[in-house]
Amino acid sequence: MAEVSIRKVEKAYESYKAVHGIDLEIADKEFVVLVGPSGCGKSTTLRMVAGLEEITGGEIWIGGDLVNDVPPRDRDIAMVFQNYALYPHMTVFENMAFGLKLRKFPKEEIKKRVDEAARILDLTPLLERRPKALSGGQRQRVAMGRAIVRNPRVFLFDEPLSNLDAKLRVQMRTEIKKVHQAIPTTTVYVTHDQIEAMTLADRVVVMNQGRIEQVGPPQELYHNPATRFVAGFIGSPAMNFFPVKVLNEGGLFVQLANGQKLPVPPQRANRYAPYAGRDMTLGIRPEHLTETHEQEKPGVVHISVPVDVVEPMGMETMVHFLIDGTAMTARIDPAVHAAPGEMLPLAADMNQMHLIDNETNRVV
Repeated sequence: MAEVSIRKVEKAYESYKAVHGIDLEIADKEFVVLVGPSGCGKSTTLRMVAGLEEITGGEIWIGGDLVNDVPPRDRDIAMVFQNYALYPHMTVFENMAFGLKLRKFPKEEIKKRVDEAARILDLTPLLERRPKALSGGQRQRVAMGRAIVRNPRVFLFDEPLSNLDAKLRVQMRTEIKKVHQAIPTTTVYVTHDQIEAMTLADRVVVMNQGRIEQVGPPQELYHNPATRFVAGFIGSPAMNFFPVKVLNEGGLFVQLANGQKLPVPPQRANRYAPYAGRDMTLGIRPEHLTETHEQEKPGVVHISVPVDVVEPMGMETMVHFLIDGTAMTARIDPAVHAAPGEMLPLAADMNQMHLIDNETNRVV
């Protein structure tokens, strides 16, 4: 078993605190992704699990063992870095086998493990090549293979796809997911790319300024964010945020800065009623601001917006507009006409709204 337990872990560099007493339990064979903007503490947390950074406070347990004072080589972990760090004078086979040779594994066992990893990663035809004869994606697969042959208790990935172009990133995301399905080892993966996090993770850990904002399955974080930060970080394009005032006028409404009142769906009225009279923030995703239809479902209201920028994306069109100086995005059908400077009628699905407390930044 290889559970990873991070308990009240802190990291400080002199007067600067990078990680503020975080708690996280990672189950055996679980794929957990730490995601957040640069400087949020995700890579520092990963390096503390690996033993590459000393912790300032707290405890880290791997497979039931306290590893605070255990050196990296004895933690039975394998790490894949953003930099492939391959030996240029060695073949693919030799690069993948190097760590096992250092540990005095028998030649037969080394060959068996390398051949199996090469089969999983589709590297068998490349075993005799040197790194200079490989593409970026192939080099990253070799780096993964070097980790796989170790058969560690835990895989650690530190932004492994950052150096790849967009197409290769998508391909390698699929490769990594396939590898985890074939070899379900406990995995902790760090990225700043929320799409990577959503597509790879069993659970996503959203970090901000050295703290954990929310932990949960990707769909839970997407549909039920706990804070404004999570709501705005998870999802592409980002969630729209409107300043509103909550009104109770024979029914519950949210009033936009331009005076327009949008009715709150009845199923959400009890939840939001205590906030009547308060200034709040309304959050709604671009896919819930769409073109209007002749027959709308209950809870959908119409607004008209001045188009600022139109971005055709092929299967969809992004429309950017301003409401009282606040930038917004809608996602509409490409067949709908939208042009800068014109007014565009939109349908807002209030069934998907989020109301955020301005004092706590919590989603209510």
